[in-house]
Amino acid sequence: MGVQTTFHAPHGGADFLGFRKSRSGSTEIVYDDGLKQRLIWRVAGGSGDEVISDALQAAMAAQRVLPTLYEELKKRAIDIERVEN
Repeated sequence: MGVQTTFHAPHGGADFLGFRKSRSGSTEIVYDDGLKQRLIWRVAGGSGDEVISDALQAAMAAQRVLPTLYEELKKRAIDIERVEN
């Protein structure tokens, strides 16, 4: 069974959260609120796709996606750095 890489807000919002591989091969997490905010972070280190997917799924299930995302990444010791877009 594959790992889910994209999530949409179940509570009627336009929030999108996902992860992808960049051209350089690093993993990036993408957040888009559907209006004006698009954020991209590079995952520092070798966190597995399943661990990242679990963190994103937990964040998307919450009402406050971004604060919960940061909390879930920290809980799983996933280090990220902001990518300017």
